[in-house]
Amino acid sequence: MTESTYRIQGATGEWEVVIGLEVHAQVTSQAKLFSGAATAFGAEPNTQVSLVDAAMPGMLPVPNRECIRQAVRTGMAIKAQINKWSRFDRKNYFYADLPQGYQISQLYHPLVGEGEIEISLDDKNPDAETKKIGIERIHVEQDAGKLMHDQHPTRSYVDLNRSGVALMEIVSKPDMRSPAEAGAYLSKLRTILRYVGSCDGNMDQGSMRADVNVSVRKPGEPFGTRTETKNVNSVRFVMAVVEHEANRQVDVLEAGGKVVQETRLYDPDRNETRSMRSKEDAHDYRYFPDPDLLPLELDDAFLEECRQSLPELPDAKRRRYEKDLGLSAYNAATLTADADTARWFEALLAEGARIQKKSEGEVAKASANWLLSELYGALNRLGKSLEDSPVGPEEGAELLALIADGTISGTIAKQVFEIMLETGDSAPKIVEEKGLKQTSDTGAIEAAVAKVLADNGDKVEQYKAGKEALFGFFVGQTMKAMQGKANPQVVNELIRKALS
Repeated sequence: MTESTYRIQGATGEWEVVIGLEVHAQVTSQAKLFSGAATAFGAEPNTQVSLVDAAMPGMLPVPNRECIRQAVRTGMAIKAQINKWSRFDRKNYFYADLPQGYQISQLYHPLVGEGEIEISLDDKNPDAETKKIGIERIHVEQDAGKLMHDQHPTRSYVDLNRSGVALMEIVSKPDMRSPAEAGAYLSKLRTILRYVGSCDGNMDQGSMRADVNVSVRKPGEPFGTRTETKNVNSVRFVMAVVEHEANRQVDVLEAGGKVVQETRLYDPDRNETRSMRSKEDAHDYRYFPDPDLLPLELDDAFLEECRQSLPELPDAKRRRYEKDLGLSAYNAATLTADADTARWFEALLAEGARIQKKSEGEVAKASANWLLSELYGALNRLGKSLEDSPVGPEEGAELLALIADGTISGTIAKQVFEIMLETGDSAPKIVEEKGLKQTSDTGAIEAAVAKVLADNGDKVEQYKAGKEALFGFFVGQTMKAMQGKANPQVVNELIRKALS
């Protein structure tokens, strides 16, 4: 993956785009960063607010251990430096949704230092180039509340439910050079967070959002002046912001103007960014150490506990699926791209191996193919997610076992699966009640073969004259005559014998 893959052609030559992302990820925790108030999404306004969140006089913050643990685990997952000593700072500014008049954050001494994430623009191609995107830091901070402007014609209301919710701000280095790289980075980061369980990654609910920093330069020149587009809430929108903002900046520079360092907002309806305010520097916020909070000091036992709690991460899982289970690069990448899909597949695999009394490697390919084609196809048709699937891993494994032991054919399995989706009945029950068991009765199959060949004498002559593709026609006609219940292997053997 080379940096020269994306260029903007202007009147004065080619321009290169430089991108960095600051991702705000809501920490998975039942309580807020410095209070015991709940964090559930969708609660009625101002029903999840403690005295600390509302900044009542005399209320002191107390760090939530779980929030710190989740941030440390995230840092470990991206191979980052974990700082045993870190400190909270006050970021001072006034806004109606910030009751304290400051945000508790970490600027000078963050919890997590430098790390990296490896991306590919084609994860499903094993030979595709990869690129490492540097992570500058992860710091922990509290979220602000929310202003609501659509509740009254002349007033704005404040909902403090989000006030004090724990966020990880994950700051990349300016290592991305195209909209596609920015999209791949954000997708990979979201996948890692979901695997670790430190953030649910639901961008549509605001639990993960990105500030997109973009600048342009002539290749080889120093970085240009950057703009920051705030609170972008989808991978697709991040890519659109990069493309629009880079082209806008090139137009400004080629017209003889200067790019202004500023904060901008993205309007997805018009696919454009708009100026919001001039970009502040750190000194504008008068950062200083929070006097109500002692520095965080982590011991080795805590760090080891965090390390031991990490799951197998997506890159390692994908390599294992290819090496140990023999899956194709495409199937392995697809199954590991989402943590829920990987868990569902592994449950299917374990149950299939148990029922068939085989190793997981022996049932892996059939399991992967069925999940990615039959199940996903049905769920797409029904408008359901894997989480809402009417057929679970155990039921899927039972169906696959019936195919593997020859009880039903692949054709009959499709019919059984449709009935499972409609009724919720198990595959063995459906096969038994509807008499769908596959037959290997050679007498009945021989009779069907003989009739098919007799009815298609012209095609038999063509086959014997060298048109071997007709063999599939004979198989299909025989299976049709047997209503799909004939053992395909026996059908093939008997047709070959009859045609020899």
